[in-house]
Amino acid sequence: MKLRKVTAASAAVLALTVGATACGGGNSDSGSSGGKKIKIGIKFDQPGLGLKQPNGSYAGFDVDVATYVAKQLGYTPDQIQFVETQSADRENALQRGDVKFIAATYSITPERQQKVDFAGPYLLAHQDLLVKKDSKISKGTDLNGKNLCSVTGSTSAQNVQKTIAPKANLKQNSTYSECIASLQSGAVDAVTTDDSILAGYASQSQYKGQFKLLGLKLSNENYGIGVKKGDKALADKINKALQKMESDGSWQKAVDKNFGPADYKNEKAPQIGNIVK
Repeated sequence: MKLRKVTAASAAVLALTVGATACGGGNSDSGSSGGKKIKIGIKFDQPGLGLKQPNGSYAGFDVDVATYVAKQLGYTPDQIQFVETQSADRENALQRGDVKFIAATYSITPERQQKVDFAGPYLLAHQDLLVKKDSKISKGTDLNGKNLCSVTGSTSAQNVQKTIAPKANLKQNSTYSECIASLQSGAVDAVTTDDSILAGYASQSQYKGQFKLLGLKLSNENYGIGVKKGDKALADKINKALQKMESDGSWQKAVDKNFGPADYKNEKAPQIGNIVK
């Protein structure tokens, strides 16, 4: 009789343990099971792409893409934890496992493909020039003798100065926000970087209607979603999610919402999975 009581008690403890395991704990990247989270790397300081807003929410094209992909992977918006990933730390963040994937204006390059794997591309951007709406500048060579702004360490302005307008006066600031403010005040005549980034800044309400993109397509920048090297299964799942996002119209809606106010002439959605090494 005593043995029977002990067995019953043990069974009760086992049942409680199994129930607790089913309700919580486990791998934080296991999908839509109750309470699980997924960590996604984005930029926090790029309007139109990845921006942390004063109320703590996140907005931008990369945010919309990441949220859509996460949903297809089985996560609801409240299960997403966005993590700020600076450009210089993106590969390390994936290798350390700080994030599951990264959507942060992450151009696919042969050098980066040695360290991480990519899904996508999900956007084809180009280096371009942003000028005032009434500017007489219409092509790269018009920058000779003019003031051109980009951020310190960027190759965009040097590319223009070396190959297109050698007599352009290069002005460097620590952020693109400072460059846009200088353009607004007339301290510089143009700002250069990826057209998607420029469109994001120009789409901010305080700048609406003041600037225009020239559409010069000075380079090709294929934005991909970075995953840890060797995680082909995840990359394949993300590619399927991106294909669905394009086919159901969500991709174009996200482009129009985040870049539309700057008259951004986007390329059509890239062919997902068409990554040339």
